[in-house]
Amino acid sequence: MTHSLVCAETVSRVSSVLNRNTRQFGKKHLFDQNEETCWNSDQGPSQWVTLEFPQLIRVSQLQIQFQGGFSSRRGCLEGSQGSQAFRKIVDFYPEDNNSLQTFPIPVAEVERLKVTFEDATDFFGRVVIYHLRVLGEKV
Repeated sequence: MTHSLVCAETVSRVSSVLNRNTRQFGKKHLFDQNEETCWNSDQGPSQWVTLEFPQLIRVSQLQIQFQGGFSSRRGCLEGSQGSQAFRKIVDFYPEDNNSLQTFPIPVAEVERLKVTFEDATDFFGRVVIYHLRVLGEKV
């Protein structure tokens, strides 16, 4: 059965936070299921989120809700097991809108994921995400 794989033991990291204001725009807001909060990156050529899961997982879908005007035109999902280097799983192409977007993922069993957002729609390269969900199952 497919369900959200991000849990309290999942370690997350992000490329940047707007004005280093983690209280208002930090990574915790990616997963809090609150429509009022978001992760807001600082400016830059690309932005990323890494997730380290407490066990091996099988990823089937990635769900992302951007703020329109602050999305990316191209994304890359990479994964790895243990301390291995990240390997590309799939490229995906988000739309620049406010809807929750779902991206199917080819079968991938990983312990770590990296989601990179490239070619931001914002002139300064900022990305704003209200929800980030990794769906699949524990292995």
